[in-house]
Amino acid sequence: MAPTIDISHPPKEQMQDLEYCIDSNPSWVQTIILAFQHYTLMLGTSVMIPTYLVPLMGGTNGDKAKVIQALLFVAGIKTLLQTLFGSRLPAVVGSSYAFMIPILSIIGDSSLQRIPDPHERFIHTMRAIQGAVIIGSSLQIILGFSQLWGIFSRFFSPLNISPVICLIGLGQLQRGFPEVAACAEIGIPMLLMVVGLSLYLRHIKLRKNFPVFERFSVLVSIMVIWTFSFLLTVVGTYNHASAKTKTSCRADSAHLLSSTPWIKLPYPLEWGPPTFNAGHSFAIMAAVIVSQIESTAAYIAASRFAMATPPPAHVLSRGIGWQGVGMMLDGLFGTVTGSSVSIENVGLLGLTRIGSRRVIQISAGFMIFFSILGKFGALFASIPFPIFAAVYCVLFGLITSLGLSFLQFTNMNSMRNLFITGLSLFLGLSVSQYFMQALISSNHGPVNTRSGWFDGFVNAIFSSAPTVALFVAVLLDNTVDVKVSKKDRGMPWWEKFRNYKGDIRNEEFYALPFNLNRFFPPT
Repeated sequence: MAPTIDISHPPKEQMQDLEYCIDSNPSWVQTIILAFQHYTLMLGTSVMIPTYLVPLMGGTNGDKAKVIQALLFVAGIKTLLQTLFGSRLPAVVGSSYAFMIPILSIIGDSSLQRIPDPHERFIHTMRAIQGAVIIGSSLQIILGFSQLWGIFSRFFSPLNISPVICLIGLGQLQRGFPEVAACAEIGIPMLLMVVGLSLYLRHIKLRKNFPVFERFSVLVSIMVIWTFSFLLTVVGTYNHASAKTKTSCRADSAHLLSSTPWIKLPYPLEWGPPTFNAGHSFAIMAAVIVSQIESTAAYIAASRFAMATPPPAHVLSRGIGWQGVGMMLDGLFGTVTGSSVSIENVGLLGLTRIGSRRVIQISAGFMIFFSILGKFGALFASIPFPIFAAVYCVLFGLITSLGLSFLQFTNMNSMRNLFITGLSLFLGLSVSQYFMQALISSNHGPVNTRSGWFDGFVNAIFSSAPTVALFVAVLLDNTVDVKVSKKDRGMPWWEKFRNYKGDIRNEEFYALPFNLNRFFPPT
């Protein structure tokens, strides 16, 4: 007979180190600074995607600046919609790398590449992307508001959602240290400074209840290292460096300040009426599925960092539905990409130990404000990407460890559970790496047929580590010894949160404002 073991650290529904939950708020001064910190962090992805795609479309620096302004403006609207009417979680909804592969396939369309004038090609490519994104958004709207996604989410458990959350962090490996090393003289000091401030100096307070380094380590570090980067640029450190080094290191490499107007209000259909192509739209739908899976994992991660209950099936469906509405706005405004929850901003909830919904809503206000005041927004958008990459190393690591924390509700002495967890993690990383390497080396994925839309669809699906992990984990977890292993899977703890009325706290965290629940009745 096995001896009785004292469990020193029993499983806990809520994390203990967090100070403000989803519906509690720090002081207004701290709230505003925290909101600006979230805004600054989401600039990394918001600038990188247009910076890469717009030149391939034939666009100029001025076109790139307009796209970034539109992206930030729409991101603010999407985040407000999500926090007010969607999942109600403190989640920033921004641009998504999941759409890169199908959008690259649209850019490479032979009918568009034959247009000789670069500006004319940019306009026609933008319209084609807008049309595909608008059609793709309809899939997300249908899956969300019909509650089909909520029905599918009932197959989730702590065991199978854990590797998916892990891989929304680990799946971002290329955005971490490889980008830090692209400019080590600013990337590595940034990484060391964030770790030092947030761990070793986090107890230092300027005054009572104002732990400046614990809550604002990212903002303080960005300002210090960005200033250092500016000084290196001014003294001519990179005057004779390679073009790649200049792009990564110089504080003025983005060329946004000179090409951005002082004031400009983004508006729908600025580039003209969208064009619709069935093949383009079908390829985008693959990215919609990927972004939907990654966002679902991010919602569950955000709920844990915000000390809320895991979102019920109805709330997940509602969040995905409103994310589809946001993606339609992406298509109308021309942001050259689709929507997903910003993983880095979810990680920032844990780093600051503040999961307040109000902070994210004010952050959305900063996105809208600085997208209209173009010069000011362009100034912050000019921060070198290695600075963001250093922060990502910390935040994506936090997301990964948060995913592992769900395993505390399962029996990890079970060989069944070990098999499913390990296989889904390994295949998620391995399969996606295989597809991405093939794409980089040959400019097309492993699936390369005469049908471009089919290639884009399959390559986009299997290039996402969380998507592959979800398919493997959910399939195995719901087909292998399901009844026998119900307790081992963590279902006794998880089941009470799957229904809206299964836990009294669900209504406290996820009820809609203005008595709108009658339009979106909980199930």
